[in-house]
Amino acid sequence: METYYYSQFNHAVVHVALFDDVTNSAAIRSRIIQAARIIGVDGDTEREAINFAFIDARLISSLLHLQTAIYQALLSEAQGQLRTKTIHSEILWALNPTNNITEAIRRYGVSDASTTLIVIRVDVSNIPDVQRRMCDIVQGSMVTFEALKQMTDWSTIKKHYKLDAEPALKEVQGEQDREHAIVNNIIVSSVAMKNVMA
Repeated sequence: METYYYSQFNHAVVHVALFDDVTNSAAIRSRIIQAARIIGVDGDTEREAINFAFIDARLISSLLHLQTAIYQALLSEAQGQLRTKTIHSEILWALNPTNNITEAIRRYGVSDASTTLIVIRVDVSNIPDVQRRMCDIVQGSMVTFEALKQMTDWSTIKKHYKLDAEPALKEVQGEQDREHAIVNNIIVSSVAMKNVMA
């Protein structure tokens, strides 16, 4: 698990973990949906228990891509301009190339078939046992972010961002490392500019 501190955003603390070999994605997704429906104290307790962003790791091109989306969500919250209900769903919105939050959750959020997940918790201070709480929810192996390189699904990322006709990619066709670097640069720039363009 990695932890980032953002003193410029009300001293926000962001915990980020990468999980591989996830076996209970369908149960996590079901739990998120059910938590939204439960009313009263039980609902509040369950919503707090799963108060994380769950992201399909296959669609993240780099740690910088993820950090840029987190930063943009924190910036939107600080400016009182969240386009979604929570900071965690705002991260998903920032990752998606369109402004459609339903599409962002469907594409970037946990799906029944997800086997790799990034779990994020944004808070105003360090919360106790955040890593244990993540591991209580996700049945899988927590791994370092070095493993992200083997998880990224570049063809799906290019499809979502409509990059197949990108001239810069045609120039480096067959050079996988250069192609991935160009795609990553385009995506990180898109996420960084999304608040301006929206």
